[in-house]
Amino acid sequence: MAGQPFGAGRGRKKPAAFRFTFPAAAGGMQEFFFSLPEPLRLGLHTAGIVLGALLAGVLVRRLVFGGLAAVQRREPAGLAASVLRHLSRPSAWFFPVLALSFVLPLVPLAARPFEVLRRLTEMALLVTFAWGLVRTVDVLEDLVVQHYQLTAGDNLRVRKLFTQLQFVKKLAVSLIVFVDLALVLMSFATVRKIGAGLLTSAGIASVIVGFAAQRSISNLLAGFQIAFTQPIRLDDVLVVEGEWGRVEEITFTYVVLRIWDERRLVLPLNYFIEKPFQNWTRSTAHLLGAVHLHLDYTVPVPAVRQALERIVQDHPLWDGRVCVLQVTDSRERTLELRALVSAADAARTFDLRCAVREQLVAYIQEYHPGCLPQTRALTLGTGPALVPEP
Repeated sequence: MAGQPFGAGRGRKKPAAFRFTFPAAAGGMQEFFFSLPEPLRLGLHTAGIVLGALLAGVLVRRLVFGGLAAVQRREPAGLAASVLRHLSRPSAWFFPVLALSFVLPLVPLAARPFEVLRRLTEMALLVTFAWGLVRTVDVLEDLVVQHYQLTAGDNLRVRKLFTQLQFVKKLAVSLIVFVDLALVLMSFATVRKIGAGLLTSAGIASVIVGFAAQRSISNLLAGFQIAFTQPIRLDDVLVVEGEWGRVEEITFTYVVLRIWDERRLVLPLNYFIEKPFQNWTRSTAHLLGAVHLHLDYTVPVPAVRQALERIVQDHPLWDGRVCVLQVTDSRERTLELRALVSAADAARTFDLRCAVREQLVAYIQEYHPGCLPQTRALTLGTGPALVPEP
């Protein structure tokens, strides 16, 4: 037994067909591979490199997003959660294509097939990278939204920020898509020649496009002006064309106003540059609400003033700033009384006005019914005719 390897001769010997060594098998496979026709051999070699690179990219992506998922389980509302939500799908394509672009020089193809593969890989990399950039803008938006709440009561600064953020986001996405499309097209020599020819006639083309797209360009410039001077902002309360509503959306060309009865009023951006409108939340959301009453001349104004103070004192919508009752007009048959009350915003002001109007009318009906508007008539009796003086 001396000189035999460890374990030799133990147990039943394997059949001769199964006794082989790995170096011999590898050499046989190598010989078999090199015995194949050259086109098939190159195709298999290329397929192996491509599939290996794609699998490596998938593995790297799984490792990266697996780590992010672990972080997200500890912080459900953090940055990792936003990245997982927005960048999961783009990364599933970007990482494999990126890995393929790294190993592409190892592909044993002829010049023309290699150029085709290189062009396809380059286009795929540009498209997936642009897709990832667009979704990264959404991640940045989530970070801003997490730190600022638009639904808070005093949200003036937040609405300013969100108005600029919405416009900048749309501009950034448009630029990313435009630049990516330009890079993809410029990778072709034919398109580059066409572009050079177009640049020579850019002066004439710009004049023609300027006349044709005058309204669109003016709306775009109005969008820049609105985004940074901010005559209107998201969630502002406006009165436009006799309609009361809130700004729901600001795009490159139009503004969507959500009317109080759930209708939508769509207006071009130029409207808010060229025409007057009411903005009830320009500097603050606080508003004054007026209630007008037309009563008889016999109405005790001090008593009605005290009733108004009692009404608003216990009302949850009154913000404690203004409570005034004044006689604002005297007409032929009635006095006009105006009650001014204040609330935190337009919706609360409207509800407070309705409540004050209802309770003041109830007070007059209960305690001073004779002070409601009346029509008086004086009937003259028939007597002896007046004799004119001599």
